[in-house]
Amino acid sequence: MINCRFAERVSKKERLYVFTLKFNVTDEHDVDKGISLIEKSVGPIDILVNNAGIIKRISILDMAIADYKQVIDVDLVAPLIVSKRVVPKMIEKRSGKIINMWFHDERYGRNTVSAYASAKGGLKLLTQNMTCEWAKYNIQIKELVQVILLPHKRHHTRNGHPFNDLVMTRTPAGRWANRRMLANAALFLASQASNL
Repeated sequence: MINCRFAERVSKKERLYVFTLKFNVTDEHDVDKGISLIEKSVGPIDILVNNAGIIKRISILDMAIADYKQVIDVDLVAPLIVSKRVVPKMIEKRSGKIINMWFHDERYGRNTVSAYASAKGGLKLLTQNMTCEWAKYNIQIKELVQVILLPHKRHHTRNGHPFNDLVMTRTPAGRWANRRMLANAALFLASQASNL
């Protein structure tokens, strides 16, 4: 499920109107229905952020194929489904932005994240292929890789925790990011300032 929020400037006094809609991003029919309603309500989508994701921390030998497929569907197939539905209008307008987001687990081999790493590694390559096919229509496709401290990851940030050590040694800044940093990066990528 996904929440879509839209803000609109309606007068000199800048009022904020929020349009929220939930739909299943892994179901083509539901995505089409949901995006059609968005387009009828507020117009074509100018900026798409593919941020839906799940992770199942199960070792490869213990993971059921159904669990593996579910992670692949949400983390890799859903961005394709939603992007395919949104991009034709962007092509018509010759403008648009797509931001594909993920946590950096796909970069490192680690225990119990094989499905997530497979999906997000695939999303990285899908992002490159989207760029090859859609950049000629002035559609900007960006990737935003998170190294963000979330509440459920706080235990990972202790000195001496293997994952904290991995982040500290392989992240140039040598620190975790926070939500504000992530939001600012997303705003930059969505803005004209990031145009190439």
